[in-house]
This record gives sequence, structure tokens and C-alpha cells, in this order.
Amino acid sequence: MPDCSDDLFGVYVHWPFCKAKCPYCDFNSHVSDTVDHEKWAASFVKEIDHTTQQTGKRNVTSIFFGGGTPSLMNPKTVEIILNHIAKVWNVSPDIEITLEANPTSIEAQKFKDFKAAGINRVSIGVQSLRDDDLKFLGRQHSAQEAIGAIKTAEQIFDRYSFDLIYARPEQNINDWKNELNDALQYAQGHLSLYQLTIEQGTPFYTQAARGEFRIPEADQAGEFYEVTQEILEGANMPAYEISNHAIAGQESAHNLTYWQYGDYAGIGPGAHGRITIKGQKFATRVRRAPDVWLDYVAKDGHGYHPFQEVSQDERLIEMMMMGLRLRQGIALKNIEKETGVDWRMSIQQDKINHLIDGDFIKLTKTHIVPTSKGMQKLNALLSYLL
Repeated sequence: MPDCSDDLFGVYVHWPFCKAKCPYCDFNSHVSDTVDHEKWAASFVKEIDHTTQQTGKRNVTSIFFGGGTPSLMNPKTVEIILNHIAKVWNVSPDIEITLEANPTSIEAQKFKDFKAAGINRVSIGVQSLRDDDLKFLGRQHSAQEAIGAIKTAEQIFDRYSFDLIYARPEQNINDWKNELNDALQYAQGHLSLYQLTIEQGTPFYTQAARGEFRIPEADQAGEFYEVTQEILEGANMPAYEISNHAIAGQESAHNLTYWQYGDYAGIGPGAHGRITIKGQKFATRVRRAPDVWLDYVAKDGHGYHPFQEVSQDERLIEMMMMGLRLRQGIALKNIEKETGVDWRMSIQQDKINHLIDGDFIKLTKTHIVPTSKGMQKLNALLSYLL
């Protein structure tokens, strides 16, 4: 995997609509029965135009449609967006273009149309291969539908991935081992495996606070993580990032842009971005409510809040938080590029040495690299280091 952030520029497009709101989800998603797809396509185009005025004609290295549920989009809307991105920025013929999809049969039937529109990779939100757990997670599909969608994706796309959530209530280690081995029968080259987390403001947060269910304690969650690494490494699909596993060459180029602290433009309601303008990095944030966003785009040509400069200290913190998620770690030259000083001046050396002694990180001539222990204890590592 290359790790130079200089030439990375991704475009993230946020589609905010879902069929239903999952009880664990804290993303910017909304349920709506009626969507004016032509109006939304035109609004995306306007915001892309405004963004281009800020960034200049960059070379786009990846495009990602996230949400919400982008597979609910009209494929024509996707085509309009992709054609416009190619018009205003430079796009290589072999660019990775990913669309998140849910595995309901209706959405899977659209895969051919999405490919014709320009999508060349799908990321399928399976979340579980067990019907009881899918019901608990509020998913709208069955395990059989999930498997059918994966098989459909395999027939249509050269690259696909799917997600699973583990460390669920009542789930034990053997259950997860069996489910993970089932998943490996269908995984072509990439899997995203997330521990269930309870986010404030979600229905799960309220239910957990009431004692309606419990997720595994830290020690058991660690055991889930270790078993996951063991099985995936045995399947030649090691973690290249804490929650993402791939065979060599199948890593997500777009997500690597985030973790390697490259630039990316965030388009659509609630999207965030990091873009560099005249050598200064800016944090961008778009208004979240779909109707409010549409009104701002109609009035101003975009829905952005005012851009915020990211200071050198903030760049270091963001870079460390993202880069230490990667198995390859953080390139020392990138730290110096973002902070403007030698990396030894940016990070306390006694803390680095302490983390090395504790087998949380390794220091090479070119990188700060998290160990397996460090990746498992990343939050504590970052809290101490930063």
C-alpha cells in the first residue's frame, strides 16, 4: 500500500435516505417516502461546482457513495454525478468508485444499472448472517437475501466487500467463529468487521441504559477481536486497518485516503471533508437536514458551513488518530509535511519510548507502526500519546 498523502484526493457523496433507521446507527440518515431524484442530482452537481472553485482541478483518486443507503438512489442520479465529477476534476480510467448497498432483493436488482452508471465496487451492509440477529439489529433483509446479494455482486462487479457486526448481545465466541467461517465462503477479497458499539442518541443507547440488553465486557470483546484476527489471517485476509481485512491489492483506496490523511471533498447533507487550499488544510462540514441542504444549494450553490482552518497541532492529532489505525502505521515524512517540523519535535519522545517498551508501537526508519497489541488498545494508546 502506498502511504504518501500528497496525491490523494477522494470525493465522498452522501445520500441521506434509508428505508428504515437502524437502532444502532448514528449516521446522518432519514426515512422519506418521496424523493425528487432530478432535484437531488441537480443539487449535487451545484455543490460539486462550488467545491471545484475552492480546490481547483484536482486529480480524483477515489469516489465513494455513502449514507444513508445509496443503493436507494436512482442509478441515473449516480451517472449524472460521476459524469460531472469527471468533467470538473481529472479522473483516471481505473479509479475506484464504491457504492454502499443494502442486500434487500430490490436493491440488489439494481446492481447492473449501477455498474452501467460507473460504479465498479460495492460495499454491502450485511451486518449478520443470522436471522435473529438481523431482526435485533433492525435490518430489513434476511440472511438468505444477504447471501443472494453477495452472489449477485460477485457476478457483476470485479470488486466487492461486505460488513459484519460482532460482539452482539448473547453472541458467544463459538457462534462468531462459525459465522465468520460462513462469511469467508462468500468473501472475495475484502471484509469489514466491526464490534457493536452503543452510540449516544440512538435507540440502542436508551435500551442498553434500561438494561434491556448488554454487550460483552472489555475482556470478552478483546477475545472476539483476537479470534477475528486469527481466523482472517489464516484466510490470507489480514487486517490492514483495525476493522478492515483484505487480501493484498484489495484494500479500499477511498478509506485509505482517510486513514493516510489525504484530502477529500465531502458532498451532500452532513458530509465532512478535508481539503487543502493554498497550502492550508481546511475542515469542511455540510448542513445535515436534507431539506435545509436543498434550500441552501438552491440559494447559494452549496450547503457548506464556513470552512475552518485546521492548525498544525490539530493536523498532528487527526493524523495520529487516523494513521495508527493502519497496520502499516504513519509515515514520518507525512507528519513532518503536516506539522512543518521534524516529527521528533511534534511528539514527546519519552512517550514514544514508553509505548515501544510496552509493545504498543514500533519505530522504524520511516514509520510509527502499531503492534497487534497497540491496535487492540488504540483508544488508550492515543489518549496517552496525544
